[in-house]
Amino acid sequence: MKFVLIFGPQAVGKMTVGQELEKISGLKLFHNHMTIELLEPFFNFSPKMWELSDLFRMEIFKAISESDQEGIIFTYVWAFDQQADWDFVDTICGIFESKDATTYLVELEADVSERLDRNKSANRLKHKPTKRNVEWSDNELKSTMKEHRLNSFEGEIKKENYTRITNTNLSAEETAKIISSTFNL
Repeated sequence: MKFVLIFGPQAVGKMTVGQELEKISGLKLFHNHMTIELLEPFFNFSPKMWELSDLFRMEIFKAISESDQEGIIFTYVWAFDQQADWDFVDTICGIFESKDATTYLVELEADVSERLDRNKSANRLKHKPTKRNVEWSDNELKSTMKEHRLNSFEGEIKKENYTRITNTNLSAEETAKIISSTFNL
């Protein structure tokens, strides 16, 4: 069993890279907006929505970790200045590691101008209805960047299977190939 966590700031390409990695690896993609898009119409971006989103995610992770599937790819915006995000990542990795799965952490980073361009991509807007108000989404991207640290410091992540990729000038397919070859997925 393999658990691949692709993380980085909004619109860095996590879902799109995950889609390409899914094609190469055969692992199923569970991108973070799958629970958000399900719950947001009922609860908006409220504490209840986030509570239910985390609950759904945890139950899905537990079920997959106990299944005979090869593994899963999950995407996440990790605020490194928030202990709750560190705890969440530790918990989800722990779910898989407790079942002897191998965890792989993939951090993506890209220039803000590239992220703002990607924020408007057809693929993103197709799969993430809450991002279709591009003006709001652009403003959220910029404000979150000011409020939180969305990429790690050098040496901060101690996991054995960790890589950081600057994908500003890489396609999602190129990035997925780097991940696949780095971790033999």
